[in-house]
Amino acid sequence: MKIAVVGTGYVGLVTGTCFAETGNQVTCVDVDERKVQKLINGIIPIYEPGLDVLFNRNTAEGRLKFTTNLAEGIEGAEVIFLALPTPPGEDGSADLKYILKVAGDLGQLLKDYAVIVDKSTVPVGTAEKVRDYISLAAQVDFDVVSNPEFLREGVAIEDFMKPDRVVIGTQSERAKAVMNKLYAPLVRQGNPVIFMDERSAEMTKYAANAFLAVKISFMNEIANLCEKAGANVDDIRRGIGTDSRIGKRFLFAGIGYGGSCFPKDVQALAKTAQEYEYDFQILKSVMSVNAKQKTKLLPVINQHFNGDLKGKTIAIWGLAFKPYTDDIREAPALENIQALLAAGAKVTAYDPEAMDNVKNVLGSKITYAHTSYAALDDADALVIMTEWPMFRTPEFSKMNLLLKNKVIFDGRNLYELEQMKEMGYTYYSIGRETVTQEVEQPA
Repeated sequence: MKIAVVGTGYVGLVTGTCFAETGNQVTCVDVDERKVQKLINGIIPIYEPGLDVLFNRNTAEGRLKFTTNLAEGIEGAEVIFLALPTPPGEDGSADLKYILKVAGDLGQLLKDYAVIVDKSTVPVGTAEKVRDYISLAAQVDFDVVSNPEFLREGVAIEDFMKPDRVVIGTQSERAKAVMNKLYAPLVRQGNPVIFMDERSAEMTKYAANAFLAVKISFMNEIANLCEKAGANVDDIRRGIGTDSRIGKRFLFAGIGYGGSCFPKDVQALAKTAQEYEYDFQILKSVMSVNAKQKTKLLPVINQHFNGDLKGKTIAIWGLAFKPYTDDIREAPALENIQALLAAGAKVTAYDPEAMDNVKNVLGSKITYAHTSYAALDDADALVIMTEWPMFRTPEFSKMNLLLKNKVIFDGRNLYELEQMKEMGYTYYSIGRETVTQEVEQPA
């Protein structure tokens, strides 16, 4: 099948590459000439484990191509995916200008029947708007389908190639047949393709992400209560996670969620509720809780240093919003770093993938270490912002020699409390007791 994917961001590039891997002829279209030229030259602009292998194989075999010309890109395409950015506006609503601009252009360019697929996360009613924009100039039949993505950064290839489910919003039997054929290689093990109307499909994506954000924020609230009540949030997580009604995932307490999806989607769903004059109280609470949770460690750090961070060197481990990605959008690390700098501290940071992106934002305001241990050299304390696996089992003997003080502020609960006690660390985490060093009293 010949496919076009408009937009070569995270979703578009993964979508195009994975469909090429299943034997389709895919052309990805983007207005960014520099990005397209890099892709043609084999340079992938994002970090996603496993993407490079599929990308290189399918470009080499001629199934995956790139262009800046929309007319050229959609020539002969049976399915045209719109994987375009929908950035939040000042009021929290999703900005559809990129999608609707392309929809208008498609109306003038379509020569044969095609299925136009909204792959971007879009508000309820977007498929109808896209249909209206295309209809203004279209001279041929077409269908507009909602097919939201459920990709997790860091495991997006696996999510795409082995989906839990495929949600498709359409009431057209012709479009259903095309989409069934397209997804057939990916659901051979019986994972469901769920058909519904377009508005329900659009709402499904927002509902899924909002629910996961609710789980995260609920556990962070439990963690905050644990600190006051003397309970351990890790024990509670295990205690409730084994209940099949609740499940084990998204129950880890920490310093809040970030990234390109949860913050934007929760905000957009709240805005949708407002437009329909519905007071979605849970979402308001989730946004409020998460905003506070991101900087939860700042007052703890400040108190530890008796309110004076001037001249202190703080080592940061982790800049991306989660491991296995270089994405720093809404990453808690950025907000914390800005606050530490404002308080007069010096920051030395390390992340295995995200440092170049942070340099584009912060420039030379902080120091970028070439290894995780180099970041610790002569630091007054370590702050952990991202749960990269390499941070879970470090050489503490080496850390002891590098850190000026054996002090860790852990926003991701990487270490066991007993381990920290045995090693003589002052250790602050989330939803658990604080470990303090024993101070010997003079005889």
